[in-house]
Amino acid sequence: MSQEEAFRAHIEKGYAFKGDSIVLGAAMLEGRALPGALVKVPLKTLNRHGLIAGATGTGKTKSLQVLAENLSEKGIPVMLMDLKGDLSGLAQPGPGHPKIDERHSQIGIPFEPKSFPVEILSLSEQEGVRLRATVSEFGPVLLSRILDLSEAQEGIVAVAFKYCDDHKLPLLDLKDFKKVLQYATGEGKKEFSEAYGRISTASTGTILRKIIELEQQGAELFFGEKSFDVADLTRLDPEGRGVISILRLTDLQDRPKLFSTFMLSLLAEIYSSFPEQGDADQPELVLFIDEAHLIFKEASRALLGQIESIVKLIRSKGVGVYFVTQNPTDIPNEVLAQLGLKIQHALRAFTARDRKAIKLTAENYPVSEYYDTDEVLTSLGIGEALVTVLDEKGRPTPLAATLMRAPMSRMDILTEAELGQLLRASRLAGKYNQVVDRESAYEILDEKISRAEAEAEKQAEKERTPKSRSRSGGYQRQDPLVKVLTSATFIRGVMGILNKVMRK
Repeated sequence: MSQEEAFRAHIEKGYAFKGDSIVLGAAMLEGRALPGALVKVPLKTLNRHGLIAGATGTGKTKSLQVLAENLSEKGIPVMLMDLKGDLSGLAQPGPGHPKIDERHSQIGIPFEPKSFPVEILSLSEQEGVRLRATVSEFGPVLLSRILDLSEAQEGIVAVAFKYCDDHKLPLLDLKDFKKVLQYATGEGKKEFSEAYGRISTASTGTILRKIIELEQQGAELFFGEKSFDVADLTRLDPEGRGVISILRLTDLQDRPKLFSTFMLSLLAEIYSSFPEQGDADQPELVLFIDEAHLIFKEASRALLGQIESIVKLIRSKGVGVYFVTQNPTDIPNEVLAQLGLKIQHALRAFTARDRKAIKLTAENYPVSEYYDTDEVLTSLGIGEALVTVLDEKGRPTPLAATLMRAPMSRMDILTEAELGQLLRASRLAGKYNQVVDRESAYEILDEKISRAEAEAEKQAEKERTPKSRSRSGGYQRQDPLVKVLTSATFIRGVMGILNKVMRK
């Protein structure tokens, strides 16, 4: 048996799955694709998370697009974090190209242009279905993690939430939460101290400053109503295809705090609301986080710990999380260890540091008798990648240098007219794009403070009012001479003198 035949048998055995799967491309040996030696990923293990990595321009986004398309075709809803703004083309079929036809002939599968059901979401003022969440939904623990608070400050946040629960004060947006903290150390200081203990003014000041920092990144647009129901991420179109929800984040690249805040809240909400799925045949939802290093940029140790915990646990809810970034070292080791599918595009070795990073990256992949992984990582062409997945029993498949298939949809963004048409056809815009600002903690406490101030002014006015009675019924001080002249003793004396004079 020749080396090529042995390699083909090696690949076909390693990627022979009993259940349904997605074809990623064809395995390559010595720089040449072997038609029919298909590299696949089973639907059953797609909730084990994954990584798509590689240098700029090597094909990461196209690999993401291929996975999203094929998941949608299998009836699996997808959510994409689009930080570069180049994924909206999924809503239109690809125009085709001779090079694409040539690529697919090398892989051994036909190319068929298709469009897919797309919903455009927005976290900021960009057009799209608005995503929001209330402060109450975050809860004291998650909010404290995001703000990177100390243990004492976390306690104050917990007390603030407890006070709002006890007094039926809705915590909807950040101005509500700031108002409660200000009230705790201001007009309501005595009330808080008697019921919950003394609240430190210095600690609440620190918390308020961190909230303002979050607001400066645009968080006031995210916190509020109407809250987005994560069940709307799991919709199917009339043809049974999974809806691809694309979250436009092109204006948030320089605001990593807001991005990580949103991501953590989304994962936490999905984990708390999705039912346990167990060992299902396919995932309930798959999330792709492009430019994933932004989640971890400037993240505190507490926040990283929270993300790691949720990534570990959320797969039991049938949810797969896929990180897309330039280098696997962008992802913390604790998170990287949880990722089952790895699609590694080319890395470039321009410096000694780059070469060291490539060596570390190669160690993350199974040893192969057919590849020198270090060398392959730097010699892969555009649209080629090293691939390993988990088989249906959770075991890593053989490492395969893969010629990736091309996306069936457009590999470019929508025009303004196409995007406008897509937004007008949205089934969710009417549900979420109306701003709701109902009475909440801010307004209720404002009214309470106003009543207290009015009562205090009334009491002060009483204390300033004279106590002597005037002719109109009030009290006033009498002149001493008038008091003498009008007294009964004085009148009787005057009358007595007059009587004596008259008798004489």
